[in-house]
Amino acid sequence: MMKEEDKQKLEGVKEQIRHERKMFRLESNLLLKISDTWNVFCEEMRRIFHDPGVIVLFFVAPLLYPILYNVLYFRNELLEVPVAVVDMDHSTESRRFIHEWNATPEVEVTHICVSMYEAEYLVKHGVVRGILYIPNDFNNNLASGLKTATLSLFCDMSSMLYMKNVYLSANKVMLDNMYKIQIDRYAAMNMDPELSWAFVQAAPYEENVMFVESGGYGHFLIPCVLVLILHQTLLLGISMLTGTAAQENREVFILPGRRRRYSILRILLGRGAAYFTLYMALGCYVLLLIPQWFGLPHIGQAGDIIRWMVPFLLATIYFGISLTAFMKERETGLVMLMPTSLIFLFMSGVSWPEMAMPDIWAAVSVLIPYTVGVHGFLHLNSMGGTLNTVPSEYTILWIMFACYFGLSCLLYFIRSKHYKKLQRKGLTSDEDSDERARRELDALIHDQEEAHIRAMEQSLYNALNNVKHNLTRLPDDDAQDVNDQFKE
Repeated sequence: MMKEEDKQKLEGVKEQIRHERKMFRLESNLLLKISDTWNVFCEEMRRIFHDPGVIVLFFVAPLLYPILYNVLYFRNELLEVPVAVVDMDHSTESRRFIHEWNATPEVEVTHICVSMYEAEYLVKHGVVRGILYIPNDFNNNLASGLKTATLSLFCDMSSMLYMKNVYLSANKVMLDNMYKIQIDRYAAMNMDPELSWAFVQAAPYEENVMFVESGGYGHFLIPCVLVLILHQTLLLGISMLTGTAAQENREVFILPGRRRRYSILRILLGRGAAYFTLYMALGCYVLLLIPQWFGLPHIGQAGDIIRWMVPFLLATIYFGISLTAFMKERETGLVMLMPTSLIFLFMSGVSWPEMAMPDIWAAVSVLIPYTVGVHGFLHLNSMGGTLNTVPSEYTILWIMFACYFGLSCLLYFIRSKHYKKLQRKGLTSDEDSDERARRELDALIHDQEEAHIRAMEQSLYNALNNVKHNLTRLPDDDAQDVNDQFKE
């Protein structure tokens, strides 16, 4: 009979074998899932590099568009806007005003007109972008001090930049002349010069431009456009790949290769990893190298910008996958998403203040990764902030990633259920006899692979069982009993 100690030892060996068999099955399933995800990753990479349209969107556009925009806005500031002057006073004061206005870098007086009709003709034909009208009583009103000396300024509103230059330069010259006139009047009253300046400018101020020191339109706009380039090219590329797969009768929720089975999670992880790998490299080029090469505002830490790119790209990837879940044609994404570039730029609150937006659009903007992410990027890149100073945008991007990943899983699950329902009724509307033959062959290969895996598991288990049995062999007089007990 077997001793109690030997029984406990044998039970321990059995328990260890069962545990190791369970762990082996878990490890084999885990390795199989990792292998499936890797196959999806490789298949998506192959599709990307074999599609000329996607190559243009994923590589040519992100590499060339930032350079093109910087070349277009290379001057950054709009200087020496041509303007016309209608001087009806012809006095010393009017000529001095015209000379000082022409000396400002914003405008250049190119025409001195004799009438408003002539000046308006120049504006209508785009020769000048603004008109300064000096009435004939300008000098008399300044000398008397009893009436207000007025000037009339007319701006070309076809571009806000023209209006900005013409208006601000004239306003600056007018303020300087006003200070000089007041100082001259106080000097005529024998007032102390320092006291005169105290009356003229009771609260002295110094102008300091923060973040965008040049004050140029390009330095203000291009950082926002760089983020938009990454966002839009990624969305368009994903939509093109999804539509192409639908046109080729390939379901995006079925594993590629021989193991053709439904696996939504592995499909989404593999596709997302492919896009994320490519766009992390492109994002470093667009958001880190381009600002340094072209002198854009760039005072942030590279590490913080890279960490910000992780949730931004993930949220954008699965936002795009959710939008394109049911696309059936290659061109659908281009038609739907191409017009949204300007919409997203305006909704971000960069070119138009958020406080002036309707509440409905402000609420919709929170659902778009770009509108939230661009604020975080500007704080990190142009304002010198850190992730600790922009916790809300950073957290919202991670929440967006989780929500859109879950939404993608749900949409793909609904699509796969619909596809299975069509299969039960027979061929789907997109299938033909060749497609059914291919699916039957794939199913046969899949069954053979499953049987081969189970046979390998059983052989490994038997080998492990024999090793454990040899390691726990008892003396010869009890060996037969132990062997019989183990077989039971």
